[in-house]
Amino acid sequence: MPLSDCEVRDPRIRRTRQLLQGALRNLMQKKSFDEISVQDITDEATVNRATFYDHYTDKFALLDAMVAGGFHRLLDERNVKYDGTCASAAGAVILATCDYLSECHKGQAECQRQSAFEPLIESAITKAIRRVLISGMPREGRLPVPAPEMIATTASWAIYGAVKEWCGGGNGLTAEEIVPQILQLVIPILNASDPANAAAPLARG
Repeated sequence: MPLSDCEVRDPRIRRTRQLLQGALRNLMQKKSFDEISVQDITDEATVNRATFYDHYTDKFALLDAMVAGGFHRLLDERNVKYDGTCASAAGAVILATCDYLSECHKGQAECQRQSAFEPLIESAITKAIRRVLISGMPREGRLPVPAPEMIATTASWAIYGAVKEWCGGGNGLTAEEIVPQILQLVIPILNASDPANAAAPLARG
C-alpha cells in the first residue's frame, strides 16, 4: 500500500478508500472509536471485509489515512508546498495545522466521546506534517548534521504541540497571530538541515 492515499492514482482504489473513510467518519458521529468494528465499517461502506483488508491492515490504519488525507487535502486546496527556503512556506504549514485542528475540535461532544483515540489523531497529524516538511529538505550536506528524517519528525511534533496548546489555551489570539510565534520556535529546528544557516533565520519571503 502506498505511504499515503495521496499517492494513489487508480480512481477505483481512490473511490473505495473514500467510501471506507467516509463510513468511519459517519460511524464516529454515532459511537466511540473503540466500539466500531471493521464489520461496522464495511457494512456502512457497503463493501466486504476482504475489500477492506485489501486497502488497510486494521481500523487504526484507516483512521490514520482519514486524518492524514484530510490534512493533505487542505494543503492541496491552499497549494501549500514546503521547499525549505523561506519562512512563509513553513508558516503556511503551521497555519494549515491551526485551521485543521480547530476544525477537529469544533464538536465538543464528539471530542469527549472520542478522547480515547487522541494519541492516534496526534500520530496521524504529526506524520502528515512530517511528510510535507521532509519533501522540501536538502538530502545531502557537506558537514555532519541530523538526518532530515529526525529534523522533520522533531519539527512536526513541535508544530503540533504548539498548535494544540493554542487550540486549548484560550489566549485570544487568532491563527494568523499565533503563527509567527510558533514559527520562531520551529525555524531553528528546520535550519538544522543546513549547517551554513544553523544560526541564521530562514530567508523571509
